[in-house]
Amino acid sequence: MKELTGDLHEIDFHAWAFEQAQKVRAGEPIDKENVAEELEDLGRSQQQQLENCLAVLLAHLLKWEFQPEQRSSSWIRTIREQRVRIRKLLTKMPSLKTHLAEAIADAYAIAVTFASAETMIVEEDFPSECPYSVDQILSEEAAQMKEA
Repeated sequence: MKELTGDLHEIDFHAWAFEQAQKVRAGEPIDKENVAEELEDLGRSQQQQLENCLAVLLAHLLKWEFQPEQRSSSWIRTIREQRVRIRKLLTKMPSLKTHLAEAIADAYAIAVTFASAETMIVEEDFPSECPYSVDQILSEEAAQMKEA
């Protein structure tokens, strides 16, 4: 049968991934270029997961601060949940901490868009840069959230 490793990556990623794992375990040659690319993509996906959690969290912190009359227990639950998710990610993958400042900056831009859409406050009325410190963002206590 003709060697289709490179083609298999394109036509059936699932089968290719398991084939590569089997080859690694057996000490056989692997599709190095595609394996390296997929490993890098996996790392980027973890960074994206961190950024997504931060965006949800920051949007809720903005809503909490800029619409205090609308505060609800569901906002507190979402804030707590995202903080737990972020702490777990950072515990399981400590190297993500080196990307935290960049992830916060990128997530903040998304959070402003979310918060604006949900509060009807124009984006320009929110701070142009994230107003929260890392400690405020990751704090376990909702009471420690920055008040308006």
